[in-house]
Amino acid sequence: MRSHEAGPYSTPLCTAAPSKVAKGTAVTTNAELDARRHKAVPRGVANSLAVYAERASNAEIWDVEGRRYIDFASGISVLNTGHVHPKVQAAIAQQLQKLSHTCFQVTPYESYIALAEELNKLAPGSGPKKTIFLTTGAEAVENAVKIARYHTKRSAVIAFSGGFHGRTLACIGLTGKVAPYKAGFGPMLPEIYHLPYPMAYHGVSTEDSIAALEQLFKADVDPARVAAIIIEPVQGEGGFYAAPPELLRKLRAVCDTHGIVLIADEIQSGFGRTGRMFAVEHSGVEPDLITIAKSVAGGVPLSAVIGKSEIMDSPIPGALGGTFAGSPLGCAAGLAVLEVMREEQLLKRSVEIGRFMNSRLKGLQARFPAIGEVRNLGAMVAMELVKNGRADSPDPELTKALVQAAGRLGLVILSCGVYSNVIRFLAPLTITDALMKEGFNLLERALEEVTGSGVTARAAAG
Repeated sequence: MRSHEAGPYSTPLCTAAPSKVAKGTAVTTNAELDARRHKAVPRGVANSLAVYAERASNAEIWDVEGRRYIDFASGISVLNTGHVHPKVQAAIAQQLQKLSHTCFQVTPYESYIALAEELNKLAPGSGPKKTIFLTTGAEAVENAVKIARYHTKRSAVIAFSGGFHGRTLACIGLTGKVAPYKAGFGPMLPEIYHLPYPMAYHGVSTEDSIAALEQLFKADVDPARVAAIIIEPVQGEGGFYAAPPELLRKLRAVCDTHGIVLIADEIQSGFGRTGRMFAVEHSGVEPDLITIAKSVAGGVPLSAVIGKSEIMDSPIPGALGGTFAGSPLGCAAGLAVLEVMREEQLLKRSVEIGRFMNSRLKGLQARFPAIGEVRNLGAMVAMELVKNGRADSPDPELTKALVQAAGRLGLVILSCGVYSNVIRFLAPLTITDALMKEGFNLLERALEEVTGSGVTARAAAG
């Protein structure tokens, strides 16, 4: 594995001392902020850890008490280029000296066009592409569905169980998980249908998904009414299951046959996370539309829909856009992110990270029977926690406990999955080898704590 331990973007591997404050000034604590949070912020906005970040660099975070954490979450895959990358920071600072907002629909600016040009070139397929910028992932998905409906003059949309597409009203209808996303928010957007997503570990195959699609066309919806099929090439919140290439190829054929728009939701899997710019590239399939967000702008809110020109040009002028959509700061940051990805060879680095993490997790799997399956595509890595080694016995309680135990030890990890029993690893692609190793040592200690195996092993040795 190539070492990323040298250079101006690396940071010392030590726990920072609490920030210096004026004599007699009290240091704000996590507990104090958490008490304020519960009084000021609704409970519907959940937190993985009651840890309040003060500063961060690359793959490390320091909380308000000065404690250091290794970040295996990246703000849910937003920071593929790491926290506060110097090039991204400089691009934002330079843009702030010029202007922060004009609204592209009022007085446009070059950076919006320049970033669109770059993404159009990077999107899979040889035909002409166009890009619209928005602000959030959910907004990108909503606009992709709008564009598909306008282009086809149809209304139905097919999605997949376990998929996650956002928390807006239309997006929760597309999302394939009821709690906590749908429960109590109905009725959903009409004419949305769900198919089973292939999960070999749980006995769901590509053939099962295609058979369900054929049955759907027979029993529930005429394919001539379907505007779009939307799929995550690798499910994010659903548990990091990768769609088999054969499924994506068959969906492409179905869409071609019936004039349906194929949408690849790359919001979590895109921008190098899987070793390709877009995860769908592993299948060789060209989608009609791609939604992106998260790591596009290195922490600045920015999302986009990239698509075939004839489809993207379907809506009339004024039908698309948004006040903050494609902000000057976001576009400047996005151009810097692409530069970093090229210069630091982050696609290659993603493969290296995935190989290392998969190897370490396989080693832990041999020791901890609670790890039912380890899977990855590039640096999109997951382990599934189960009871008694059984795929049909998910263990969400252990998963929740592991997130908290890792946090106490100084490691930030995330859970996900339809059964809330998957740990997903989303370390920045700029993480050093040393930090990865240190993070996995902390993970091993956390597993010992929550499973009791560390105590058992020490007792046997003593």
